[in-house]
Amino acid sequence: MAERSALTPMDVCHCFAVRQAGRWISQLYDQHLAACGLRSTQYAILAQLDRLGSASIAQLAEAMVMDRTTITRNVTPLERDGLLEIAAAQGDRRRKEVRLSPRGSQALAAARPHWRRAQQAFERHFGADQAAALRTLLRAVPEGHSG
Repeated sequence: MAERSALTPMDVCHCFAVRQAGRWISQLYDQHLAACGLRSTQYAILAQLDRLGSASIAQLAEAMVMDRTTITRNVTPLERDGLLEIAAAQGDRRRKEVRLSPRGSQALAAARPHWRRAQQAFERHFGADQAAALRTLLRAVPEGHSG
């Protein structure tokens, strides 16, 4: 068997490493949230809107560091299921705002214990101190300068 002497592009690709870890983490959270009928992305949107109160699609996309078409694709089934409401913004009827519906607030509250269990499972797997350090490091990435 030949011995590997050099790192391959996949060994040093930051994007691949982050996406691979992200997929693993998303699967972990999805497993825990499945009991309440939400996926991790849906939970994140509901939680973000709970924090913001209401937001335009563009504001929500910016807050979540996602493009508008991806947010729209994820918001549509949440609105269809009655978890979100989309209405004209006060003061500018042309602009639409997204907000949690009462049913969405209930779904978020029901999902929180499952999300907490996912958090605990990740910390057991990775270590509480390492998880905290990882969050700090990853939060700094979108705040840095693009280039």
